[in-house]
Amino acid sequence: MLFNSIDFALFLPIVFILYWLVINKNLRTQNILIILSSYIFYAWWDWKFLFLILFSTIIDYIIGLKIYKEKKEKKRLRLLWGSISANIGILAFFKYYNFFIENFTSAFSLFGSEISASTLNIILPVGISFYTFQTLSYTLDVYGKKIEPTKDFISFAAFVSFFPQLVAGPIERAVNLLPQFNSVRKFNHSNTINGLRQILWGFFKKIVIADNCAEYANLIFNNSADYSGSTLLLGAFFFTMQIYGDFSGYSDIAIGTARIFGFKLMKNFASPYFSRDIAEFWRRWHISLSSWFRDYLYIPLGGSKGHKWVTIRNIFMIFIVSGFWHGANWTFIFWGVLHALYFLPLLLSRKNRKHLDVVAEGKSFPSIKEILSMLFTFTLVMLAWILFRAENIVHAFNIYTEIFSITLFEIPSSFGLGNIKSITILIFLFIFTEWIGRHNNYAIEKIGLKWKKPFRYCMYYLIIFLIFWFGGNEQEFIYFQF
Repeated sequence: MLFNSIDFALFLPIVFILYWLVINKNLRTQNILIILSSYIFYAWWDWKFLFLILFSTIIDYIIGLKIYKEKKEKKRLRLLWGSISANIGILAFFKYYNFFIENFTSAFSLFGSEISASTLNIILPVGISFYTFQTLSYTLDVYGKKIEPTKDFISFAAFVSFFPQLVAGPIERAVNLLPQFNSVRKFNHSNTINGLRQILWGFFKKIVIADNCAEYANLIFNNSADYSGSTLLLGAFFFTMQIYGDFSGYSDIAIGTARIFGFKLMKNFASPYFSRDIAEFWRRWHISLSSWFRDYLYIPLGGSKGHKWVTIRNIFMIFIVSGFWHGANWTFIFWGVLHALYFLPLLLSRKNRKHLDVVAEGKSFPSIKEILSMLFTFTLVMLAWILFRAENIVHAFNIYTEIFSITLFEIPSSFGLGNIKSITILIFLFIFTEWIGRHNNYAIEKIGLKWKKPFRYCMYYLIIFLIFWFGGNEQEFIYFQF
């Protein structure tokens, strides 16, 4: 079920009414309703894949209890590897089986040997990369004695399948989200209003910004051989805005939806395009995933405390794995490598934690130095997104070749001047609003709160008008494919 669909527009109020007005006095029944609602939400794509969620839920619930009771370290470690093997095994089969088979046969052909290996027509279950990491982090935290396992299967099943963040995050930790399923939740009017505001802003990002930028990004990338370097760079810019509006928009809708049901999810984006270097960008982009890799991969490998070459290895490993997590394509792996190359100079010069504050803290405008730093970082990120969007490495290489040619200085194509003017104005309006709200959990969290009610509601109606005016056909969120 898509957030930006009529189905969800009917589904959400029904669940909300049942949750708060019918069974609001019984915590266990509320959790059961969340599980049923989440399974219905997920089954809207394909009910058969519900068995994968149920399998992950049962496996990690049982293994978590066994790890906690087991005193012998070898058996605890064996149980942990059982959870890792089950979760990563499922993910590897559905997401990477064909990739490995195709590259395995290609490798042999390079040496003059031909082998036959069949690929499968595998459908990638929506959200599998997200909920497998969420359940796996629970087992890892139990093994690391950071949390005690829950004995309440209903609460754990609700934690794994919670529909607002089930298919595209944020990837929640059990230490944050699981206790909320065991706590009494009372309806809070201000939380509900706040949640609805964040949902509204999320829809604006997705429908007005991302979907309209996608129109030009798709046109340019799908016909890249026909365009100059300047137009291809413009296409990269549109995709850069598309992927941020799309994914952070999903996160805003998910976090806002969770809030109206009395839950607090972690912040997943913190104005990443206002970052002053790549290290700051990765502290602000897809926070739930980057922190997951930091805590469960980078630090266990030794982080940056070991020898310089070990640190370099760890940096490349975490970025390559992050790229591969996004998809079974060499473009994602090279995207990870490129970001590792971006990040490495900062780490080796010990400047990777230089910018921990919000840019232009306490000021209305950034300094010239901050502007240049943000533009430089944004350009690096935008160029890397070309790999992310390209069909394959050759496609990406051809785009880069054209961008870094004399055609970069040509006037880019207009594609119907009126339409491109409209989306350009909307992008600047969007960037301005994000700048004003860069200190907050989401851009419009505090905008208009002190205004008189007619003016505040004018803002809401303007956003709603823009959503309906610029909205078109339902488009899936980009991260559903990951």
